[in-house]
Amino acid sequence: MTHVSDYDEFAESYARENETSLLNAYYERPAMLALAGDVAGRRILDIGCGTGPLAEQLAKRGAMVAGFDTSSAMIELARRRLGDKAELCVATLGEKLPYEDDSFDDAVASLVFHYLQDWTLALDEVRRVLKPGGRLIMSVNHPILYPFNHRGEDYFQLTRYTDEVTLDGRSATLTYWHRPLHETMAALISAGFRVQRVWEPPYDKNAPVEVVPQRLRERDAFLSFLFFSLSSE
Repeated sequence: MTHVSDYDEFAESYARENETSLLNAYYERPAMLALAGDVAGRRILDIGCGTGPLAEQLAKRGAMVAGFDTSSAMIELARRRLGDKAELCVATLGEKLPYEDDSFDDAVASLVFHYLQDWTLALDEVRRVLKPGGRLIMSVNHPILYPFNHRGEDYFQLTRYTDEVTLDGRSATLTYWHRPLHETMAALISAGFRVQRVWEPPYDKNAPVEVVPQRLRERDAFLSFLFFSLSSE
C-alpha cells in the first residue's frame, strides 16, 4: 500500500526546512506573493496553510487571513506564529469546508492540490466560499517532474507515487498524484474557473548563495512547480 503523507509526523522538521529552503522560501512563496499582488483589505483563505509562512506574509501586506490544514500539528505551529493575526482551524481539502458561501476575496493553495486524486469537490468548495470574481492562486508540482524523476513512467496517466525527501536533516515520505497538464486544465475549467495566468517563474535572485545549488547559479529559472491565477467568474 502506498504511504499517505502525514505531516503530523514531521511538522517541526518541515517548518524549519520551509523557512529557508530554496524551493519554499526563495521560489514558491515569492511567486505566490507576486501573483497575489496588492492584498490590502482583502479577505484571503490559505488552503493547506501548514505552519503559516504565507499567511504571515499576506497579513503583513494588509490582508485579513483565515487558514486551514489537515494536520493538527501544523495548525498548532501556525497558531504560535500568527497569534490573532489569522483565523485557523483543522479541516481537509476535498471535504466540506467550514466557511459560509461568498466568504473570501481570494484563496491561496500552496503545494496542496497534488495530494488529491480527485479535484472535483475540492474545487467546488473553494469556488463556493469565494465571492463572485474571487481569485484562486495555486501552485502544484510541475507535471514534467514525475516522468523526469521516474524514468519510464507514463506522463499521460493519472498516477499515485511516493518520494523520499529530507526535511531539515530528517527523512520523510511524501505521496502525490501526478496529473498531466491537460487533466489539470480540464478540472479547473470544469469547476467554473477562468484561467488568468499560468506561470513557470524564476527563483528569487536574492536567495543566499549557499541555498542555491551550483548548477542553478547561472540560470534564470528551473522547473519544479507550476503556478496558476484563476478567477471564479
